[in-house]
Amino acid sequence: MGENQTLSKGYLKHDMLDVVLGAALIFVSFSMFFSLFFLNKSYIAGWRPLSIVIFSIGLMILTYSPYLHTVYRDYGFTLYYLFDVASNLLMPSIYFFFERIFGAGPYKLITRIRKLLITISTVSLLLLIASFTPLAVGSLYTSVTTLTFGGSVVIGNILIFILLIRYCLQKNREAIILTSGFGIFALVGVSEVVWYFKQSMNYNLFFWKWGIICFIAALVIILARRILHNYEQVLKYSKQLEVFNNELQRSEKMEIISQLAASVAHEVRNPLQVTRGFLQLLRDKTKIDKDKSFMMLAIDELDRASEIITDFLTFAKPQLEHTTILNVKEELHQIEGILIPLATMQGGVINVELAPDLYVRGNSSKLKQALINIIKNSIEALNKEGVIFIQAYLENDSKHVVIRIKDNGEGMNETDLKRLGEPYYSKKSKGTGLGLMVTFRIIEVMQGKIEFRSQKGVGTEATIHFPAAAKE
Repeated sequence: MGENQTLSKGYLKHDMLDVVLGAALIFVSFSMFFSLFFLNKSYIAGWRPLSIVIFSIGLMILTYSPYLHTVYRDYGFTLYYLFDVASNLLMPSIYFFFERIFGAGPYKLITRIRKLLITISTVSLLLLIASFTPLAVGSLYTSVTTLTFGGSVVIGNILIFILLIRYCLQKNREAIILTSGFGIFALVGVSEVVWYFKQSMNYNLFFWKWGIICFIAALVIILARRILHNYEQVLKYSKQLEVFNNELQRSEKMEIISQLAASVAHEVRNPLQVTRGFLQLLRDKTKIDKDKSFMMLAIDELDRASEIITDFLTFAKPQLEHTTILNVKEELHQIEGILIPLATMQGGVINVELAPDLYVRGNSSKLKQALINIIKNSIEALNKEGVIFIQAYLENDSKHVVIRIKDNGEGMNETDLKRLGEPYYSKKSKGTGLGLMVTFRIIEVMQGKIEFRSQKGVGTEATIHFPAAAKE
């Protein structure tokens, strides 16, 4: 065969790969164990069993290596028992990981097999401990562990393969990834065994270890996908929480304004009307043009104050006393007729595209008030060659009527967009912000929802969703 020293050197060099690979996997598993103290609890569920899988595979490769048995002959039995410990951890940890990714499985099969494997492994480990005592269980331990390890690997892998096929047919991506890694490992292992017998058992099995690496890589990819998915869910929930918090703050503000408006508006409106009446009488009696112009200016300002109070009252008590089924197409055509002259004066045009048979329940005057407020804001934001596009259609689920109002005006930045509907916030020089605030309230009372999208220098789009109603 050759010189002993030369042959030993060659064998040790060949078997060193097992030591490096096994030690690397054990190091990775310990790193994962220590990471558990710093990870979020939602990640630990899949991280823990994966680290045990990697540890058990690494320990099995390391302790099965002929290198250690050759160099450290005095520790042969220790390595043998360590291999047994690792083999008892392998299948339960794989099923534990499998359960965390795919759930309990059909008829809770995965959970039941996992519990059975844990029971078998516990019995095997107890027999291992008992074999160090004076009790004569050494031969029993050897026969039981050989049977249980071989049986659990064969039966467990067959069941995993069947379940993976089932999940792959359901187009589960995690199952496809795991099947790919498991399939590579199985293909490499079977191919090497066939080649081993073809070479009259004169072949050292080598490539199966890289098949195991592919299997572990598939497990790591699945866990990474799950962590990324959890992270995306956290971001999604954080955004939703921020939206809910903003809505809560807005509701609290609106409630305060509502109570204030209801208590003050009636008391203020009466003296305003009296003052306007006397100013009108004085205007009619005076003959000085300058005094008349002053009177007219005062009356106009009182009218503007009265409109603001009306908006307050509408906001404070937006209940729709008289509601009917409204034809959205007819309502928008009437609004179009009212606002076309204003758009023309601003140098813009209004294009309307309305689907037939769109019905919502509400109050006609209130709906017109809300839509006119939005469209007027669009008209006032127009520049030269401005266009306002109004569209109404039934949503795909046929449960909501959608009204879109889009302009190519000056637009708004993100800060302005977030403040829309706040009291006393307006981009107009004489604006109070109450018009849009009332619009929000009317749409809310009609069980609708409004969303704004805008870009500075490009334009603004308002999308309103109302529950669809059946024609009476």
